[in-house]
Amino acid sequence: MADAVLGIIGGSGIYDLPGLENSDWITVESPWGTPSDQVRIGEIDGLKIVFLPRHGRGHVYSPTTINYRANIDVMKRCGVTDLLSVSACGSLKEEHAPGTFVLVDQFIDRTIAREKSFFGTGCVAHVSMATPVSPKLVDAVAAAAEAESLGYARGGTYLAMEGPQFSSLAESHLYRSWGCDVIGMTNMPEAKLAREAEICYATVAMVTDYDSWHPDHGEVDIQAIIRVLHDNAENAQRLVARVARDLPREHQSCPAGSDTALEFAFMTAPEKRDPELVAKLDAVAGRVLNRPS
Repeated sequence: MADAVLGIIGGSGIYDLPGLENSDWITVESPWGTPSDQVRIGEIDGLKIVFLPRHGRGHVYSPTTINYRANIDVMKRCGVTDLLSVSACGSLKEEHAPGTFVLVDQFIDRTIAREKSFFGTGCVAHVSMATPVSPKLVDAVAAAAEAESLGYARGGTYLAMEGPQFSSLAESHLYRSWGCDVIGMTNMPEAKLAREAEICYATVAMVTDYDSWHPDHGEVDIQAIIRVLHDNAENAQRLVARVARDLPREHQSCPAGSDTALEFAFMTAPEKRDPELVAKLDAVAGRVLNRPS
């Protein structure tokens, strides 16, 4: 059984992770291009932590221009087994008030301008997204939220929109009619790519506002969002630290198959695979591609 390594991708308002011991920012190269930033590698109570600010320090990248493939590839190269996405979002349900952490378990992808897979012409593979988050990692996050007395809701659907604009009122009502719980701009294709990289993934969707549907709140107020972001950032740091302290030091196999998602995913015959693409997949898919025939 492999040692557990906890990756953290920090969203809006979370550009660093205080409390890491023996830590340093380092540059990790990726064949998929430039990741959002350097990664900060350290430890909490002896558990290796790899932190990456999704938008870069100083919030450089918009949701559309983030290089999601490079970010996930870098996490894989750093040995991450369990990846926790911390993301700001809007609420599509009355009960998910600003400040609530929603531990989502499903996604609807409405993004249209992003590279969504490591695979393609010359090396085709299909992974199941039926269960996109790792139940054991969600268990660990829920237990940490309980221990830290943080308001959270377990389960729900995250609607990923392209952005960078917020929803129109009609869109907000449409997504509510679909039964979605929260809306954000960054968890797709991140969750898909984590699955392709065989990394156990979970999302903490931090509610900042009621999107534009709520009759008592009106349109999204960016200044109000920033105020909630600051409060959420402090709570998120407490949550991450507790997850790190309590996570088993040996990586537990995923009951949803997150860590074996590529086992039967490849369609392209070995002799037909593009050598250049296969070389780029060394970290993401090396477990399967490098196995003796």
